[in-house]
Amino acid sequence: MPYGMGVFDEHLPIQTERLLLRHFSPDDAARVRAIVREGAQSTALPPGAPGYVGGIAQWLSHGVHELRKSGHGLHLAIEAAGDIIGAISLFKTHWGTGVTEVGYGIHPDHRGRGYAPEAVRGLADWALGPARLRRIELRATIENSASIRVAEKAGFSREGVLRGAGFEDDGPHDVVVFGLLRGETGPAFGGRLDTPRLILRPFRKHDAFDLLAAVKDDAEMIRWMPWAPGYTLERAIDWCTRLAHSDRVNGLTFALEPRDGGRLGGAIGVHRSDLERSDVEIGYWVSPWARRQGYAVEAARTVASWLLAQGYTRVQLTIAVGNVGSRAVARRAGFTEEGILRQGLPIPGGRADAVLYSILRDELRP
Repeated sequence: MPYGMGVFDEHLPIQTERLLLRHFSPDDAARVRAIVREGAQSTALPPGAPGYVGGIAQWLSHGVHELRKSGHGLHLAIEAAGDIIGAISLFKTHWGTGVTEVGYGIHPDHRGRGYAPEAVRGLADWALGPARLRRIELRATIENSASIRVAEKAGFSREGVLRGAGFEDDGPHDVVVFGLLRGETGPAFGGRLDTPRLILRPFRKHDAFDLLAAVKDDAEMIRWMPWAPGYTLERAIDWCTRLAHSDRVNGLTFALEPRDGGRLGGAIGVHRSDLERSDVEIGYWVSPWARRQGYAVEAARTVASWLLAQGYTRVQLTIAVGNVGSRAVARRAGFTEEGILRQGLPIPGGRADAVLYSILRDELRP
């Protein structure tokens, strides 16, 4: 199979910032029973879910897993704060061409909170990364403005309209086709990554105070970061609420949050993505209080591994020659030193020679 292994991996779940996407199990019987009794199974459960309580046990043990066993897709529960709030599926999977389609439903009580685009993007990142598919489609009838907004928020590109391709109770409807390709998942990813000691997540407004504290009067930050001198709370708030958030032009920045602290410990960014060359660059900084604890190494390895799983061939770092601490992080994270880029980095007051490091697919070691 050129694009995948012909069957979906059983080893989930998929974690996003607020959601867990996981297989249904017999332990879900009580919640599924409540959904069926509420009459919400048509939106909160996958297609084929029973509409009567007596069929739930058999469905959870066998029926909901048949799509995955066939290799044509899979049904997953969308869980938030320990509660099943909906379902999301891949279907019409063609392994030979690496194409699949995504569909979803959210319980009426949980709509309007951004759960649908978060779930769609989380599953898309996994399908186009670890599952090694090439393309994901999302289709919505042209009148379904809510689903169209979900596709757009999840980073899908509108590709065209299929006339009369959908059919509802009142007859045929035009269908809008959206697509997302492998390689488009990296810089637009909006969820989080987890390591044994860190949560890598989007920046939030309350991070601004920790960000300012990390920059203010710290000699290392002021020496190497061109944006650090004269940093203010206003700039920190603008960064945390606007500039740090991903899009396909500016890339992606994760906030580093140690699990045992809940306080901003630094940042790691993804930028200079070149899909044609299949390479991408990362950069990082660590707050003074969080240094010399291995957090930067852990974050760099995790983000590099995730990017390589998205289909990139090469992840690189450029570090000022005199930045001894950052260069040690790169080596410990498994990056290989390649050479010197003359005047390769801007620093406060000018430019510095930079060391180029890289790591390739299959070079990461436990």
